[in-house]
Amino acid sequence: MAFLDFLKPKPKNEARLTAILPQEIYESGVLELKDVIAPSALKISPKEINLGEKIVRTFFVISYPRYLTESWFAPIINLDKVFDASIFIHPIETAKILRQFQKKVAEVQSQIHEREEKGLVRDPMLDTAYQDLEHLRDSLQQAQEKIFDVGLYISIYGDSDQELDKVESEVKSILESKLVYMKPALFQQEQGFRSVLPIGTDELGVHSKLNSSPLSSVFPFISFDLTSDKGILYGINRHNASLVLFDRFSLENYNSVTFAKSGSGKSYATKLEILRTLMFDSEVIVLDPEREYEYLAEATGGRYFNVSLTSEHHINPFDLPIPREDESTADVLRSNIVNLVGLFRVMMGGLSAEEDAIIDRAISETYALKDITPDSDFSNIEPPLMSDFELVLTGMEGGESLAQRLTKYTKGTWAGFINRPTNVDINKKFVVFSVRDMEDELKPVAMYIVMHFIWNAIRRELKKRLLIVDEAWWMMKSDDTASFLYSLVKRGRKYFLGVATITQDVGDFLKSPYGMPIITNSSLQLLLKQSPSSIDEVQKTFNLTEEEKYLLLESDVGEGIFFAGLKHVAIKIIASYTEDQIITSDPSQVLSIRKAKNELSLSN
Repeated sequence: MAFLDFLKPKPKNEARLTAILPQEIYESGVLELKDVIAPSALKISPKEINLGEKIVRTFFVISYPRYLTESWFAPIINLDKVFDASIFIHPIETAKILRQFQKKVAEVQSQIHEREEKGLVRDPMLDTAYQDLEHLRDSLQQAQEKIFDVGLYISIYGDSDQELDKVESEVKSILESKLVYMKPALFQQEQGFRSVLPIGTDELGVHSKLNSSPLSSVFPFISFDLTSDKGILYGINRHNASLVLFDRFSLENYNSVTFAKSGSGKSYATKLEILRTLMFDSEVIVLDPEREYEYLAEATGGRYFNVSLTSEHHINPFDLPIPREDESTADVLRSNIVNLVGLFRVMMGGLSAEEDAIIDRAISETYALKDITPDSDFSNIEPPLMSDFELVLTGMEGGESLAQRLTKYTKGTWAGFINRPTNVDINKKFVVFSVRDMEDELKPVAMYIVMHFIWNAIRRELKKRLLIVDEAWWMMKSDDTASFLYSLVKRGRKYFLGVATITQDVGDFLKSPYGMPIITNSSLQLLLKQSPSSIDEVQKTFNLTEEEKYLLLESDVGEGIFFAGLKHVAIKIIASYTEDQIITSDPSQVLSIRKAKNELSLSN
């Protein structure tokens, strides 16, 4: 049977043509839109219909509970499956239904009186039915309600019977949890499918009577929203134009991940979040590998530190934080030694088990050289330098070769970066550490040292803070730096810290064994425009549908999908004119702003 003939009502008599004209032969070969969208074949069976390579089953709802709650149909509408739903609403004349009600009320009343005369215990079901009928009859007579015949049909699609069975079970369980029951349209799949098609024909005719109030709860035009009473504006919900307002510190953890290709607006979205977060008494610290946050730090009165081999800013990795009330000096010292061992593994390109043990012992002895023990008061100490560690290592058995590998950090080209006392103060609401001018070979080392310094500052005092790690794939190159980042993500909540991990290189990020755990420990996830080469990996990681996959491929700059807990919406990032002038990364806009500033300074 041709699909187009299948859609047409069946004529009782079909006349066969005895001759075919040339014009008709030509027209039969012309393809129209309806021919393109029609499936290649059609097979109707009692339980389902085969549409080419797809299988479809149609169901109808047969029973509703006494009360229908608001948005009870929402879980079905938002179900992440391929399905069609049709709702047919046929008004019934009020006068006609009132006559039927009169008979029904009389029947129920008669049954109640009959039970009373026999001395039987009253039946709660009859009493409830009588009250409901009387209440509804009053509402109908006062024109406050109307009665409708409602048909609700659902067609589900799949590539196999097993897939259909799974979807059917899921849909049934959702509906039955609301005391709504459905049945398959056995031997009526043809009529059911035509009823669900957008041609407005109700061929199944399976109806339930609903009055206006419960009928309004079936309203199908609903979608997830992420609007809360507090938080910052992340953007506009592209489904329904509502505001995406959210507070990351209201979730079970405060972490987030952002994946996007270059030029899709990830830094723009991050800077916008920073600007709005600063308004809510939160401190923000940024690890900036591309010097994108310098102007933002200047505009907001923050601090900007350029970490490089020739920089005037130095961080001593041997610094020790002052323990909090719930921490002992021994715990802090032990934790710092563990982190330093990880740093030396990164600096030396890996260590054997024997070398690892030597480094661990040398660090302890280096602290002891400065009279720093588990019982020391860390508020009045002078921490050792890298050159002190080298001296201790040289005097240890088996430490000579390690000391030689360390020479470039203490006496060579890189000595100015790491072998100096700390002169960085981050006592500001907004602080940026840039490592753009650091050599690529040293970037993972620099990022590790800066992160370690930030972690010590965070542990020192409990405050609401947001740590942003841009281009995090740099840290995922080494297991030690990736492990350290993961430990921040895992432990940050205890210190009121949210870690925002941002990267454009999804593949490199997920190659690390710590990539997926960082994602699963992040309650907020933002996916912006993706490249075709990485979209399949992103789809698998975030369990995206085909529609969401193509949405990310076709998104414009600043558009994507925003995940918060169990909800996610399509989002568009928007900023005011003033915000845009502060945070823009567009080179043409940046040049225009700099030109305007120069002209203003010259005129003054």
